[in-house]
Amino acid sequence: MTEITAKLDLLRGLLAVHDLDAILLRRVANFAWLTDGATGYVNTAADFGAASLLATRDCHYVVTSNIEAPRLEAEESLHAQGFRFQVEPWHKSGQALAELTRGLRLGADAPHPAASDLSADVNRLRLTLTPAEGERFRTVGRICAEAMNAAIRQVRPGMSEYAMAAALSRETQARGAQPIVLLAAADERIFRFRHPLPTDKRLERYAILVLGARKFGLVGSISRLIHFGPLPEELRRKERACAQIDAVFIGRTRPGARIADIFQAAVETYAAEGFADEWQLHHQGGAAGYLPREFVGSPTSDQVVQAGQAYAWNPSISGVKSEDTILIGPAGNEILTAIPDWPMIAATAAGQTWQRPAILQM
Repeated sequence: MTEITAKLDLLRGLLAVHDLDAILLRRVANFAWLTDGATGYVNTAADFGAASLLATRDCHYVVTSNIEAPRLEAEESLHAQGFRFQVEPWHKSGQALAELTRGLRLGADAPHPAASDLSADVNRLRLTLTPAEGERFRTVGRICAEAMNAAIRQVRPGMSEYAMAAALSRETQARGAQPIVLLAAADERIFRFRHPLPTDKRLERYAILVLGARKFGLVGSISRLIHFGPLPEELRRKERACAQIDAVFIGRTRPGARIADIFQAAVETYAAEGFADEWQLHHQGGAAGYLPREFVGSPTSDQVVQAGQAYAWNPSISGVKSEDTILIGPAGNEILTAIPDWPMIAATAAGQTWQRPAILQM
């Protein structure tokens, strides 16, 4: 059974459960999920793409304009996946879909006129990755790691945050991925803001770069820090505490574990390390996949970890952060965004020692 056939079977299972005739996928993430990573968007920031997918009980279609159809036909392998093209003039948007769905009981992955909202159902289908998706995610993780390593080693005192972010964007794009989350901060801005959009501030001693990069529809996340000159003792204490918290997140994220229990263990580690309230100042990450976070973990999360899922935890203490993307395997967890020559901190959790990234000192 091919990957797309298996996913169509899952969607048709939803049709049977909800007594519907067809399901419409308009979201960028779901377009990529069903098509083995095809790109159905133009605007990289858009939630809804320039093409939609429609699956009925016996056919599957791509619905798009005469602008997008040539590229989708030539470069995205949709014909080979069995999609039938329904192409409409760009100035008659909605016409082809209306004709296809006339008289059908319709479900959709987002609010849509006269359709049942199946967004939560489709989101759940996306969470557990196929072996082929796992292989693609390994490629995404390697690109993220290589781009981050190349960019952050170009950072020098006097560079603006814009220049640091530009280097990370350039290194990511050059490797065939798109940076969809790109953060940079220097010195005191690292301590003030958990989501530091880059500015014209110039670096003195301390910088952070944060990347969320998309390829094949999958998004890998990674953060790294660099410091010029001797590392202050307070920063050293925080980086070790953050590494320990991250190790707890990674070590406990195993098949069958409840997200709420993992989260509670991390909260207790924050307290044990002397930073009891810091977890409340920023979310701690969660499941990864076709979105930077498919869901964000919390004390009340009812999800249960499954083999084949990916996670990107991102514990932080004011001034430091630890973030990588991991794949949950039956026998162990794999860090997809590891940088081989990066300085590391050994932290033990759940009976295993994890190597977590230290602050790079120059």
